[in-house]
Amino acid sequence: MSAAPQSMDDELRDLEDLFENAPCGYVSAGSDGRIRKVNLTFATWLGCDHSEIVGRRFQDFLNIAGKIYYETHFLPLMRMQGFFNEVALDLLRADGTTLPVLVNAVERRDEKGALRFVRITIFNASDRRRYERELLEARRVAEKANAELVALNRTLEERIAKAVEARMKTEAALRQSQKMEAVGQLTGGIAHDFNNMLAVILSALSLMERRLAKGEDVSRFIAAAKDGAARAASLTQRLLAFSRQQALSPEPLNANQMVAEMSELLRGTLGETVRLETVLAGGLWKVHADKNLLENAILNLAINGRDAMPEGGRLTIETANSHLDETYTVEHGIESGQYVMVAVTDTGTGMTPNVMAKAFDPFFTTKGPGEGTGLGLSQVFGFVKQSGGHIKIYSEPGQGTSIKIYLPRLYGAADTPKHTPARSLARGAASEVVLVVEDDEQVLALTAQMLRDLGYGVIEARGGVEALAALSKHPEIRLLFTDVVMSDMNGCRLAEEAQKRRSDLKILFTTGYTRNAILHNGVLDPGVNLLQKPASLERLAAKVRAALDG
Repeated sequence: MSAAPQSMDDELRDLEDLFENAPCGYVSAGSDGRIRKVNLTFATWLGCDHSEIVGRRFQDFLNIAGKIYYETHFLPLMRMQGFFNEVALDLLRADGTTLPVLVNAVERRDEKGALRFVRITIFNASDRRRYERELLEARRVAEKANAELVALNRTLEERIAKAVEARMKTEAALRQSQKMEAVGQLTGGIAHDFNNMLAVILSALSLMERRLAKGEDVSRFIAAAKDGAARAASLTQRLLAFSRQQALSPEPLNANQMVAEMSELLRGTLGETVRLETVLAGGLWKVHADKNLLENAILNLAINGRDAMPEGGRLTIETANSHLDETYTVEHGIESGQYVMVAVTDTGTGMTPNVMAKAFDPFFTTKGPGEGTGLGLSQVFGFVKQSGGHIKIYSEPGQGTSIKIYLPRLYGAADTPKHTPARSLARGAASEVVLVVEDDEQVLALTAQMLRDLGYGVIEARGGVEALAALSKHPEIRLLFTDVVMSDMNGCRLAEEAQKRRSDLKILFTTGYTRNAILHNGVLDPGVNLLQKPASLERLAAKVRAALDG
């Protein structure tokens, strides 16, 4: 049932009740400033009856300061603009206490502009004052807490600094321990080799002494003593190279000319079962290096390559101009810039990750007793580092090894490098999804991050099997970016299997082996998209863009 409509009297009573019991006080004053009507709320706040309020002025219920302020400021303001808002005053109550209030007032005039009455609305501000006090206290507490936090941060920073200092001392102690362990290994190896050499020399001298006394021929013993002394001198040079303390005699070198001159010597050294190929870059920059030591380094690498191919194979020596960018050089602690690369690649047994990690350590060798000192690669490493260069191994078991030497480009007066503005990177979109396949965790993570920075969508796979599974799950993949040589599946075989499933799939290969060595090993066909490691962000961006757009 619907409620019966209220009568006019009922509505008036409701309005009167709302007026009397409103949460704010209402005062109506006549044109003479005398109060004509108040509501019950205002009377209750003052502690007075209506009869004690009506006929008096509003300012009569203010304390002395409020009354003066009201008459000298707000009444003139009312005459000027006809209203005022949010005036903070204190009402003087009947019991002598005060009540903080906020006062709004507005004039009402007739058609001729004559003042009829003034309506005053009063709000209890005691809660607001309390809130202000609480806010002030909260600010004080916050400031105190902030000061304590600053002090705590300072304490934490001091503790962190002490912890870092302690860690640095611990790491220094560990490095010293490792250094002493290496020195121990070095000393043991030196002692063993030198004892053998000294034994040859001393034995030869003793026999010479006895034979000379009898007037017999001693030429055989002289030859043995000279051979032992020569071996000792060679060992000393290798140790100096490893410690980077050998005296270098650098000169401007053309690596192409040097490799060409070494070819006949190398062919004789490698033997008939190993086929030597040289791939020399046109317009190769010059380097400033010790010719004898660079020749010795290439010879060492070539002999190691030969020994890794007991059944024969192919050894490729390649030169190229290279640029190592900051992304790569910061990680390896070298200067970014232009380098000349000399790479020696074999088709031999390859290295395991554990062997690669120790390859440059002194006296580390995988050869049998008496077949090597274990100083060959460490000597090459020392020479390259002392020359301001960089050396990197790329290898997979059963797939051969490629060792790249990078020596800084020599600038002459005619070819001093000029600053060229950086070209904008070829970028991609998140919808262009690249499947990155790499069995080296760190290389995979860095490559994927660079592609994401270029704007591409990226899916990672740690080998061929994982890559094929990803292709089945993600039809949005547009480009397969895969290493050529991987432990579980060759990159070319992966590409073939992938394109059987997705004929529209774009392919980009990458490898640490030189391009010519890879092509000659029959792994890649000429003309395929190939990016050689290490690759700068700019080269990566250009190659990926070209592969997708091709």
